[in-house]
Amino acid sequence: MMTEKMMIRSFGNEPPLLADGRRAPDRREVSLRWLSGTFLTGITSSVLMGVALFAALDGRQQLAIPAEAYASIHADAHADTDVTRGGRLIAPAIAAKPSDRKIMEVSTVVHEGDKEVVRRQPFARVKMTLAANHVATEDYPGFNPLTIFSADEPEPSPAARTGQIYGSDVESEVSLKTVPYLTGKSGFQVAAGMSLDEIEENVRSNGSVLTDGAAQIAALYYVDPRRFSNDDNDVDLTAGLTARVLEQNMTVSAPESITPQTEEFADDIIPVRQDTPIVKAMMDSGYPEPQAKGLASYLSPLTGSDLLSKGDVLRIGILQRGEQAKIIRASLYRGVRHLFTVSLDDHDRYVTGREPPKLDAVTTAFDDSAMTAPSNQNLPRVYDGIYRAALSYGMTKDMTALIIKLLASSVDFQAELRPTDSLEAFFSVADSSGQATEDSDLLYVNARFGDTQTRFYRFQDPEDGSIDYFDQDGKSIRQFLLRNPVPNGIFKSGFGMRRHPILGFARMHTGVDWAAPRGTAIIAVGNGTVEKAGWDSGGYGNQTIVRHANGYESSYNHQSAIAKGVVPGSKVRQGQVIGWVGTTGESTGPHLHYEMIVNGTKVDPLRVRLPGGKSLKGEALVKFEDERKRIDTLLGNEPPPQVASK
Repeated sequence: MMTEKMMIRSFGNEPPLLADGRRAPDRREVSLRWLSGTFLTGITSSVLMGVALFAALDGRQQLAIPAEAYASIHADAHADTDVTRGGRLIAPAIAAKPSDRKIMEVSTVVHEGDKEVVRRQPFARVKMTLAANHVATEDYPGFNPLTIFSADEPEPSPAARTGQIYGSDVESEVSLKTVPYLTGKSGFQVAAGMSLDEIEENVRSNGSVLTDGAAQIAALYYVDPRRFSNDDNDVDLTAGLTARVLEQNMTVSAPESITPQTEEFADDIIPVRQDTPIVKAMMDSGYPEPQAKGLASYLSPLTGSDLLSKGDVLRIGILQRGEQAKIIRASLYRGVRHLFTVSLDDHDRYVTGREPPKLDAVTTAFDDSAMTAPSNQNLPRVYDGIYRAALSYGMTKDMTALIIKLLASSVDFQAELRPTDSLEAFFSVADSSGQATEDSDLLYVNARFGDTQTRFYRFQDPEDGSIDYFDQDGKSIRQFLLRNPVPNGIFKSGFGMRRHPILGFARMHTGVDWAAPRGTAIIAVGNGTVEKAGWDSGGYGNQTIVRHANGYESSYNHQSAIAKGVVPGSKVRQGQVIGWVGTTGESTGPHLHYEMIVNGTKVDPLRVRLPGGKSLKGEALVKFEDERKRIDTLLGNEPPPQVASK
């Protein structure tokens, strides 16, 4: 008889029973468990990988080439990094480049007693794009017209400190002494004539050892040395003479120290208002020619032409690091429609890329009203731009203030900088670091603001020893007379017929009124001699009259007080404070009534044609032209344009 345990068996598709009474696992059930576990594991892994990928992309939804990825990063994503993103540039802001600054060893000649000493000195030549993002190395004074024209300018240094540019290079230092050639009888006794044999003996004995103290005389042989040679070569006229080969046109400069710089990305928007070549559009916006031609070579095949059409908008992405600026992306829009974008890849080659994120500046590129008041102030005023650039390039505050004063008659310092505004300067420095000191001299400036170019040179007049700055024609860069003796004043009334505010009838107004608070300083409009300083009974109140050269006089009226020392016969200088605004005499409020008198006739100070400053003539002009040519040759400047005359 079979036992109960042996009789347990399975019927149909049911799993068999085990000996302990439990049912055996179904194979289909095991498969479902495995499949569910695998599926859940895959879902979890995908979620984790997605989170990691999303974090790596910084929130972006797709991959991109490096330049596009960088350009689409929002500024907030770099809060903890060294990379920041700039806002919209209202106008192009091109970074300064190391090549814009060069230290040169230049030979200069100075007079020391009866000798001329030629020595090498370091000079700095800087080319500053004023619209670049310069950072001033120190604080500078705020804009104040009165201080610009004031007479607190430091006295010019003597020419012996820097000297004049020498026409040739010297190795170290050379002393030159010039003595007049004796044309008459000398006080020396004349020795008896030498015979031919005695001459030959002297040449044999002394020809190879001609010296003057420690200096050996080098000259062409005045006789054929082979004439005195023999088979034994007992005469060697070249003994003691050696030649040294000097390498030309080679400059050795110490490597500049490299400091970490913060990277900044900015979009530059260039609206095209008329059909213009790509290269010209970029160069007009401040880009150097090699950079403009390089990008144009990639854009031209895509546009099918070298020209940009009227209404196009060129959007350029710039990556700036310190003084280095690199174009990493360029997009072209026809109106607001995107045409194409090129971006740099990992091999520094431009390839077609995706359109960068939308930018409102593209839409408003031709809206001039949007450019009047830039919120980020990427383009400062001319005054700030000059100071920031000059100080960042190693110039001193005094030297920069001098440039400001010399440009004051032709430059509006309150105007907004243009991308093409630039300033080139050439000045002496202490050493190869390129930093100017209080002993440095400014020798040359070339300023370009808009369509106006001003170039001037430092020169010492040999006739009176005065030092000034002259343009390329030898005319002083300083204005003969200023038109406004109250730089902080407000124009109130012009020259001509008007109804007198006190007398109540029409009367000729023989000057210009400048309104200003009582006590505002009044400056002399030019150098001259005080002719009158005191009270005027005719209604002018406190009055000062200054006589200038060539029949010009200036009159300052209604002053509250006249400066101490301003008395008849005293000398005043342009910019010197000579009094203060008041309301003395027949006056209804504090203002200055300013008059200009030419050969006894009162003229309109704002319209009269004023003569230029001092002009060099004769021998002084010849020496100045020589000095100017030496500087132009040294700097590689083009010759000044010639004006045809009858």
